[in-house]
Amino acid sequence: MHGPRRDGVGRKSTTREPIIQEPVSSEPTGPEPEATRRGADVVESSRANRGWWDRNADEYQSEHGTFLGDDRFVWGPEGLDEVEAELLGPPEDLEGRDVLEIGAGAAQCSRWLAAQGARPVALDISHRQLQHALRIGGTVPLVCADAGALPFADASFDLACSAYGALPFVADPRLVLREVHRVLRPGGRLVFSVTHPIRWAFPDEPGPEGLTVSASYFDRTPYVEQDEEGRAVYVEHHRTLGDRVRDVVSSGFRLVDLVEPEWPSWNTSEWGGWSPLRGALLPGTAIFVCVRD
Repeated sequence: MHGPRRDGVGRKSTTREPIIQEPVSSEPTGPEPEATRRGADVVESSRANRGWWDRNADEYQSEHGTFLGDDRFVWGPEGLDEVEAELLGPPEDLEGRDVLEIGAGAAQCSRWLAAQGARPVALDISHRQLQHALRIGGTVPLVCADAGALPFADASFDLACSAYGALPFVADPRLVLREVHRVLRPGGRLVFSVTHPIRWAFPDEPGPEGLTVSASYFDRTPYVEQDEEGRAVYVEHHRTLGDRVRDVVSSGFRLVDLVEPEWPSWNTSEWGGWSPLRGALLPGTAIFVCVRD
């Protein structure tokens, strides 16, 4: 699961001990990127986010690895687990199913799927994230590719899933959805989670300051972090709830459920702008359950 970045650069959100033995690079980090709102097209967004996740995969897995586990399927910072949610269907029905995980990170969800007898493929744009999948181990096939151009034949999969992967970071999510529609078999199911759109109207802060509206919910200008020369190094795109529904339907899917997980009492952790305080008052995650007829 890829967490959004609007919390600012370098925020720590767990107390996990470092698990990475080799840094991806010894180059100096340089000045902090500038956070802004501006346009960013498909190519710029893809290039920026591929680079960002390659540079930050080690920190991400170190911070969030305990919460995500090595072989759990968690839909978002609230901690909703597929074991309980069964959004892909009952676990016993997963056996023998071909499943594509998009934005797989270290393939934690795919590893859980494999344990249920499914045949998952874990895809991510970041080579370094997939190196963490190799570090954890397992036999899940790993594919490094852009979700907007899936390297699979038509009707290759029974199910597709994405826990905060790809869709929040692409300039045109319909490119991804249409590709997923293409590679799913008739009757196949797609389930994906993203930051709940309402969160874009509030500061991405876990405390009380994150409870007051500070921006227009209808402002779809992308959030961009850029270097000194104005080149995007991270991009995240906002879609309203209506936009998301229209994206799903116009890409050939039927929306059968929209899940807004409530914050559970057992979850006392913070993850960027997610926290028990905000979670008790505002939805933080939206999960779309879609069927390819």
